[in-house]
Amino acid sequence: MDMAHSTEILACEFTDLDAVDTAPALGVVTYGTEAAGPDLVAGVPTITLPMTRDAATGFREVWRCAGRSPVSGRFRGLCYAHDGDTLFVAGSVPRSDRYRHLVRDAYSAMLDLTTRLDYPYLFRIWNVVGDINQPNAAGLEIYRDFCQGRAEAFDTWPGVWTTHLCAATGIGAVGGGVGFYGVASKSRRPTHVENPRQMPAYQYPPQYGPRSPSFARASYLPAADGESGGTLYVSGTASVIGHATVHPGDLTGQLTTTLDNLRHLLAAVRVDNAPAALTLDSLRMIKVYVRHESDIPVVRKWCGEAFSPTAAIRYLNVDICRADLLVEIEGIAVVPGGRRSVPRAQPRSAEVKADRTSATVVPPSLGSQ
Repeated sequence: MDMAHSTEILACEFTDLDAVDTAPALGVVTYGTEAAGPDLVAGVPTITLPMTRDAATGFREVWRCAGRSPVSGRFRGLCYAHDGDTLFVAGSVPRSDRYRHLVRDAYSAMLDLTTRLDYPYLFRIWNVVGDINQPNAAGLEIYRDFCQGRAEAFDTWPGVWTTHLCAATGIGAVGGGVGFYGVASKSRRPTHVENPRQMPAYQYPPQYGPRSPSFARASYLPAADGESGGTLYVSGTASVIGHATVHPGDLTGQLTTTLDNLRHLLAAVRVDNAPAALTLDSLRMIKVYVRHESDIPVVRKWCGEAFSPTAAIRYLNVDICRADLLVEIEGIAVVPGGRRSVPRAQPRSAEVKADRTSATVVPPSLGSQ
């Protein structure tokens, strides 16, 4: 069992598939060989994502709540549970020759659920997209097809909807269709953070598809009222500077840039009264996505040297959202700090936009560097 982060309210951990687990859970995600669910298993929303060809490398990601009895249910194809502080929700879209409208409907259901249950603060979403780099029936790359439907769902959000975009991962799978899950807070308002080295994904130019990817580079969720610090959820991060892939076909170059991007992103998060900025050593609960199975030993060596020896790291051999990307890394960091601490961007004349749903720290546009 690999513990990633734990507070009085929410904890998340990796467990092996054969682990016996009787502790209460808010949600369970199995990284397995075949897609299944979502479903309610003993009242717990559970989804299996097709992310490995070998069951021996599979694992579970378990989301827990402390001292609360979750209420679970079904809604428009989704399964969910909530405990008064956090909502866990999971959904799926079957294999299709086009995904735009199916994804739009599934995401709209998730957004509608957060409204109906009054959990307005989404702070992390994971998306697993089968055949992610392949064309759909109209010749559009499936990831771009997915992004179009997701953005159209977010269009229904009030105000400037890009200000509520949270951390997310969009990654390939070994099976078809789309699986997704996310977590939202009832009262703890997240701050969404952008990377100074990268253009916000939602501002990408049209060359990346009809609609830009809809996510923030990271989301910081403060601890409960009166508690110190919080948790930083880091999106899938790859070898992208500005909006462009760098070092295509070069694994070493992409690993160097990806780790540098993570360093810059972590350094962009400051917490009042904290002694130092976050570093790679701060990351726990790390997932590393590797396009080519033959590259995993090299990637494993680099990550073993870059991250803390106490970090829980899992490696998955799947395609990345761009055909020229070879590796992508995400993680979770526990953020120390004083009471009422909030993250702030490094001094780069950042503009802070806020609305009812979140606060977003946006660095100046990087253009097409």
